[in-house]
Amino acid sequence: MRTSIVINLFFKRMRAMYEYYPMQFWLLMAGMLVSRIGMGMIWPFLTIYLKTKLGLPLTTITALLTLDSIMSIIASFLAGTVTDRLGRKWVMVVSLSMMGIVYAMMSQANTLGAFAILMALRGLAVPMYQVGADAMIADLIPNDQRAEAYSLLRMVSNTGIAIGPAIGGFIAATSYGIAFMIAAVSLLLFSSLVGFGMRETIPAEAAAQARTGDGGYRTVFRDRFFLWFVGAFTMTGMASSLVFALLPLYTKENFQLPETQTGLLMTVNATMVVLFQVLVTRWTKQRRPLAMLTIGALFYAVGIGGMTAGSAFPHFAVSMAVMTIGELIVAPTSTSLASSLAPISMRGRYMSVFSLGWGISHGLGPVVGGLLNDFIAPIAIWYGGVAWALLSAGLYFILYRTRKTRENSASPQPV
Repeated sequence: MRTSIVINLFFKRMRAMYEYYPMQFWLLMAGMLVSRIGMGMIWPFLTIYLKTKLGLPLTTITALLTLDSIMSIIASFLAGTVTDRLGRKWVMVVSLSMMGIVYAMMSQANTLGAFAILMALRGLAVPMYQVGADAMIADLIPNDQRAEAYSLLRMVSNTGIAIGPAIGGFIAATSYGIAFMIAAVSLLLFSSLVGFGMRETIPAEAAAQARTGDGGYRTVFRDRFFLWFVGAFTMTGMASSLVFALLPLYTKENFQLPETQTGLLMTVNATMVVLFQVLVTRWTKQRRPLAMLTIGALFYAVGIGGMTAGSAFPHFAVSMAVMTIGELIVAPTSTSLASSLAPISMRGRYMSVFSLGWGISHGLGPVVGGLLNDFIAPIAIWYGGVAWALLSAGLYFILYRTRKTRENSASPQPV
């Protein structure tokens, strides 16, 4: 009897949640799941693939990741303007299609030059989708509901990422070519879903304002508070990038962990997001965003610091779990804060500068990590990550105190 009550309650809540958000939001979630499964089969193992196939040193491999991020920075600026002026939908279609073609071609590439070109093209494609999707969600969902909407999107995204590496570790051990092709097909399928199944969401007045001129990126770069926030987020991303870009190779070369286990480390992260992201966001959205970001960055520092004591799968899994608590707090909170700081007519450009921080961090972080590995010691990678996480926590806290002081000056009521 109790079991049936619990089941009925579960389905009622699921139905209520389904009706709470528009259909296009759920289509975006479905497409995200398919594409993330495909991408999750490749990205955690790309450094291993480049090392074994081309025999490159780690500094060269991380330089390829940096090239990817440099192109992401360029694309972020282009995507923001195009998204504000022409709309979100076709920016996403072009991005997803390009990524699918790139992964298909990676399965055939066998030279450093070919991979450099493909990594550059991938770098151009990725931020265009992210900027378009973030702006589309901001168009669809009211401000007070966005943190939870972004957390639901991350939950579905990480469901795919949890499944992807677990499957990809086994497929990659047999054939990287098959893994690349599955990723390509999933991205092209998602591109078709966006192109034929979704409507454009840009508000008419926002598109008109963007076309007539509204200060462009000058307005964004005059917003000092927003830029300091993006700087703090960039440092958090640098710490995170070390784990996702270098942990698989670090554990394999230093402790002989096979791809099957390194894939499961990524699955620990993704599974926690799937299980706990919405619950954590419901708690954090009732509190001050910058205070939550400070706490989240401290969890990053503790989790990455734990990597220094790791030597076997359980050690790294626990450290990954602690770091993921920080991610559960930081990821939706930062995206929601960025969208709330943006004027309606400039959502694309604000979100592009926000994603620019992610691009910089994932370009600079791994290459500095590679230098720490090659010229100091492999364990120095994680000390660098701890330093970045602590710096970001300090900057979030300064921004929190600054904003609270301004609010107290403007209003005598207690905060």
